[in-house]
Amino acid sequence: MAQDPKAQAPKTQNKPRKEMPSTPLLDQLEDGPWPSFVTGLKRLATSEDKPYADMMKSLLGQLEHSYQTRTGYWKGGTVGVFGYGAGVIPRFSEVADKYPESKEFHTLRIQPPAGMHYRTETLRKLCDVWEEHGSGLIAFHGQSGDIMFQGTSTEQVQPAFDAFNEMGFDLGGAGAGIRTSMSCVGSARCEQSCYDEQRALRTIINGTLDDMHRPSLPYKFKFKFSGCANDCVNAIHRSDMAIIGTWRDDIKIDQEGIKAYLAQHGRQWMIDQVVTLCPTNAVSLKDDDTLTVDNHSCVRCMHCINVLTKALSPGDERGASILVGGKRTLKIGDLMGIMVVPFMRLESDEDFAALLDLATRMVDFFAENALDHERIGEMIERIGLVNFLEGLGLEIDPNMIAHPRTNSYVRTDGWEAEAEKWTQRKGPQAAE
Repeated sequence: MAQDPKAQAPKTQNKPRKEMPSTPLLDQLEDGPWPSFVTGLKRLATSEDKPYADMMKSLLGQLEHSYQTRTGYWKGGTVGVFGYGAGVIPRFSEVADKYPESKEFHTLRIQPPAGMHYRTETLRKLCDVWEEHGSGLIAFHGQSGDIMFQGTSTEQVQPAFDAFNEMGFDLGGAGAGIRTSMSCVGSARCEQSCYDEQRALRTIINGTLDDMHRPSLPYKFKFKFSGCANDCVNAIHRSDMAIIGTWRDDIKIDQEGIKAYLAQHGRQWMIDQVVTLCPTNAVSLKDDDTLTVDNHSCVRCMHCINVLTKALSPGDERGASILVGGKRTLKIGDLMGIMVVPFMRLESDEDFAALLDLATRMVDFFAENALDHERIGEMIERIGLVNFLEGLGLEIDPNMIAHPRTNSYVRTDGWEAEAEKWTQRKGPQAAE
C-alpha cells in the first residue's frame, strides 16, 4: 500500500537564525522610567517565528554602528508603486556588506481614517499585512498623520501596498507635494469641537489628492484640522494651513456649575487656577460667586473652559479660524501659523465648498510663487503678508489685529482711512 507522499517528505530544516548583535550603546536608551524604541526593536528581533527577525537584528547592529561612529548610513533612491509618485520613502544602507539583512529598509506611508478611528479587526489586518511583507515595525502616526509602515524590501513594496489597498487604504504623501492630513477626534467624541473636523479633512484631501500622489509643488504642504484652540494635532505650529475651531459669540456659563466648583475647591483655587491665568484678564469672579467673561477681550485660548469643563463651554455660533505658515525649523526658524481668516462658518455644503476653494487657491498660489524648498510661511515672509492676502483675494479684517500700529497686515500710515473703508464695506453693523 502506497504511503502518503507528505509523510515520505523529510521535514524542512530551519534556516539558522542570525545572532542578536551586541548593543551596549543602545542598551543605555532602555534605562530610566520611560518606554524606549530600542525595547520594541529587540522584541521584534527576538520573534524567532517571524520572517522579519533577522532584518531587525541587522537593523539593531547598523543602528549601534551609527551610534559608535556618530554617522548615519541611510541613503535615498527611487522606489514606488504603479500609478503613484509619492508615499514610499526609500532607504538603502551604505553599510550593506556588514548588515545585509537590512540593506533595504523602505517605509510605506498609508493614509489613516479621519479622526483616527479604527476597528480592532482593521488594526489586526494591518499588522498581519506588515508581518507578511515588512519588518513588523509600525508607527501610529507620523507628524503628518500617516500610518508609518517602516522596513521592507524593494520587491515587497508593491505587494504590501496591494494588500493595504484591498483593505481600502491609500498611499499618503511624500516629497514636494500635499502631505497626508490629520484631524483630531473632534466632533465624534469631544464636547469642545466647533466644526466637523473629519468632513473638513476629507473635503480638502479628496479635492487635492492628485497633488498628494503626484507631487508637483516647490516643497511640502500640510493641512491639519483641530476642533478648538487646544489644537490636539499641533496644527498651528506644524501645518501650512491650519483649520482651528472657534466661536464668535459669548462663552456659555452655567453659574450653578461655577458654584459647584467653588464648593469643591474653594474661592482661592478659582482665582489661582482660572482668573489669574487668563492671558487677557477677561475672567472675573464676583463677590456673589458668579463668574463673568469679558468676551470682547477673550482670545479663545480654552484655558478657563479646560479647567471648568462642567460649567463653561464654547458659544453657539461656531466655525473655524484659518491660519497659514506654521512649520518647524528650516530656512528662517520656527514659525507659528498667522491668522488669515478670523472666522469661517463650516456647517452647510456651501461652507465646505468655500473651504476647499480657499485651500486650492492657496496651494495654487504657493505653487506659482514659492521658491524651491521653501514652505509657504517662508514665502509669506519673503513676499509680504499683504501681497499674499491680495493674491488670494482675502480682505484684511480688524479681527486679525491686536495692535493697529504694530501689525503686518496693513500699512499703518493710512490706518484710519483703511478702517473707514472696512466699515463702509461691512455696513452699519460694523460701525456699531
